[in-house]
Amino acid sequence: MRSAFVSALGVCVLAGCTSMAPGIQFGKAHSPSGISADTAGKPAEIQLITPELVRAERDVRDRKMAEDISSLMQPAQTYRIEAGDVLQIVVWDHPELSSSMLPPQPAGAAFAIGAAASPMQPGSGFEVDQNGVLDFPYAGKIKVNGLTSSEAHSLLTRRLAYYLKNPRVSLRVLTYRSKRIYIDGEVKVPGVEAINDIPMTLNEAINRAGGMNPGADQSRIMVTRDGKTYHINLPQLVQRGVNPSSIMLINGDVVRVVSREDSKIFISGEVTAPRALPMRNGRLTLNEALGEAGGINPVTGDARQVYVVRRDNNDSVVYQLDANAPGALAMAEGFELNPKDVVYVAATPLTNWNRTISALIPGALPTAVIATTPGH
Repeated sequence: MRSAFVSALGVCVLAGCTSMAPGIQFGKAHSPSGISADTAGKPAEIQLITPELVRAERDVRDRKMAEDISSLMQPAQTYRIEAGDVLQIVVWDHPELSSSMLPPQPAGAAFAIGAAASPMQPGSGFEVDQNGVLDFPYAGKIKVNGLTSSEAHSLLTRRLAYYLKNPRVSLRVLTYRSKRIYIDGEVKVPGVEAINDIPMTLNEAINRAGGMNPGADQSRIMVTRDGKTYHINLPQLVQRGVNPSSIMLINGDVVRVVSREDSKIFISGEVTAPRALPMRNGRLTLNEALGEAGGINPVTGDARQVYVVRRDNNDSVVYQLDANAPGALAMAEGFELNPKDVVYVAATPLTNWNRTISALIPGALPTAVIATTPGH
């Protein structure tokens, strides 16, 4: 009686109980043209990983990076004076005109952000007011907002020439306070960096912040400007022959260097060693990920069902690779993963059946084997 029951149970499970198998369940794969994820909770349609899909993914990635970089690349500009800057002005042979128009600072006071090296005391100089106007003796109120140091020097000299014979004037920016950028994340000294007469390139900003920490992901540097975030991949730029110093930062930019801990790939299912893998400078292919996990388990893994689950905006996209297909290894090597992707290898039908029986009736499978063995 018990043998008959176990045999009937085995037939039932083999015939129609595969939906009860443990593990992640995926539907039937569709061609790459069918991409959707229903907001009502329906599972996302599956795209087959094909040579055409690999090429399309690569083209989209290259085009996106090129568009982002082009918006940030611009030639270096000469520094222009704006409200808040402090100017050092010396009128030779007229020391009374070179006195500071700023209130004196106590001894030992720290330099302000962006202060230039000067033999003068901290805080000495002439501040450009909030309207971009410089108030200087004899010259009166001069609109210097948007002028270079050279242009402001020429304008001030012409004004003083009405009262002084052949005035000799020296003018330079003593403290840069009108423009600044913010840098945080995986850098040694995050904080505010003033833009001065040295062009504030991306490399310059990172160097001023002490450089990147060992855990920094050089492929994920984000620059936020006017509410839009641009993603910079430094190794890929260098590989393409683009100098990162051509990325010019402007006032108000926010630079964030992402940690490698935020760029991991998760590998689970029927692999030898499931784990979370950090990306290598922003790049990790499906083939490399499977190799790092020890490959597909030869006993329990179904090589026809290798899935990549990806979150794309508010939708989930699932890709499937049939590793038994000709050229599968080449496609897996060309298919690049994104941060937070989940690689899942499904189990074989026999493995699912074994686990289902073991979950329903512990010890039933050994009993069934004994019952169907001749002589028992």
